[in-house]
Amino acid sequence: MNWKSLPLGLIGIILAVGGGIAYSLRPDLLWPVTVSELLGLSCLMIFFALHFESVKAFSGRRSTKMGLQSVLTVLLLSAILGIVNFLASRHSVRWDLSENQNFTLAPQTYRVLRSLPHDVKITVFTREKDPGYQTFKERLESYRQASPKLAVEFIDPEKQPKIAQDYGIFRTDTAIFESNGQTIRVTSPSEVELTGALLRISKDGKKRLVFVEGHSERSLEDQERNGLSIVKGALTKQGYEVDTVSLLHETAVPNDVTVLVLAGPRRSVTKEEQDRIRDYVEKGGHLLVLADPDTQTGLEPLLAHWGLSLGPGVLVDLQDRLAAGDLTALLVRTFTEHEITQDLTSPVLFPLSQHITFDEQLGKDWDYVPLARTSANSWAETNMQGRVVSLNEKEDVKGPLPMAVALAPKNTPEEGSPRPAIVVIGNSAFATNAYFNFPGNSDFFLHTAGWLAEERDLISIAPKEPALRPFTPNPTQERVLLYTQVIFLPLMTFLTGMMVWRKRRRL
Repeated sequence: MNWKSLPLGLIGIILAVGGGIAYSLRPDLLWPVTVSELLGLSCLMIFFALHFESVKAFSGRRSTKMGLQSVLTVLLLSAILGIVNFLASRHSVRWDLSENQNFTLAPQTYRVLRSLPHDVKITVFTREKDPGYQTFKERLESYRQASPKLAVEFIDPEKQPKIAQDYGIFRTDTAIFESNGQTIRVTSPSEVELTGALLRISKDGKKRLVFVEGHSERSLEDQERNGLSIVKGALTKQGYEVDTVSLLHETAVPNDVTVLVLAGPRRSVTKEEQDRIRDYVEKGGHLLVLADPDTQTGLEPLLAHWGLSLGPGVLVDLQDRLAAGDLTALLVRTFTEHEITQDLTSPVLFPLSQHITFDEQLGKDWDYVPLARTSANSWAETNMQGRVVSLNEKEDVKGPLPMAVALAPKNTPEEGSPRPAIVVIGNSAFATNAYFNFPGNSDFFLHTAGWLAEERDLISIAPKEPALRPFTPNPTQERVLLYTQVIFLPLMTFLTGMMVWRKRRRL
């Protein structure tokens, strides 16, 4: 044994033990403790390597097997294993092997976690036998590893009823978010709910999305198929304040409105209301218009002010549509490169839509971007009498045609001045309760709301529930599946069987 290197082993032991004691007293000093443990591990491993042969020789002797050298060897190996276990538990690498990447956080969630202004305490009241326990535990562990500002604690309300009573907990699987004097309660372990709670609790004020009423628009309180109650719930979970306004009774759009929404008006919007909307946009407001075909909205003068107009007829697409649906039930898959559409991966279902045109002369001060288009095998049908099967080039408008567009001013406003923005979509039914949960529809609407509100963190987080997303084929894909599954595969099976039968007969 080379006793000159003995201090190296002693230093390793001191660093290892000292780091463990320091962590037990001050858990917040994780990085200094980690450095101490790494240095201690290095010293012990070097010491062990230098004396490996000596340790092996001494421990092989009968006289020393039960002696001091064996004890030192056991202690040395135990110290190394303990340090490795400590480092692995504090700086572990996790792999998400679930089928739908259920515990891999969305990029939007990482942006929210990186930008948290205050520490957030999350208290989850659940029991191990509850259905949400494991999901809360796995998902919140991913959140905690992504941000040092999160503190997560799990409490069994049956074992600690006093704490549950203090928080007013009457059901399990409930998470309480606390930060900067605010408290938010979440009853679902989904990423949308958890990140939405972080957004709401980390912001001093909420941005308002206000829906115009008074023209038979779709109602936020209507829970039937044609209502927007699901949209209201989704926007609220994303951290917005959702409200309504009647410009027939207001002299101007309220100053605290972040996004003004016209959701499928079915009666004409008066000139006075349009003037108020125009003034709101010119002052830096953000406008979202959802307009259905064959409705008298009276919005032509307002849209023409920005070079926009609603095209005639109803869009028909023989390629991008629901295979088993009507020719006007469009399944849009063609998107333009834009902040709204950059993360869209699923098609958007637009039932009964109209296209939108842009006049570059009238809208010369605006950057025009068509967000979604029909395919080349489409047109705007101006005569819906009878079944539509072909394009009439004399009356109809040949595609591809844009059905959703975004406008932003070409000139950057002065620093500190709000920047106006407009999005017009030639359909409002896609956001109703009947279609909002269709793959792609909710993403498209929430992306649009996030872009208009100038809050990129609020852009939709795609849900990652274990449910399987259905494959929705277009007509061409449906025919391929039909020929393959119903004709080709059975025929190949039959022919193969005949060949085997003939071969066996010849034996």
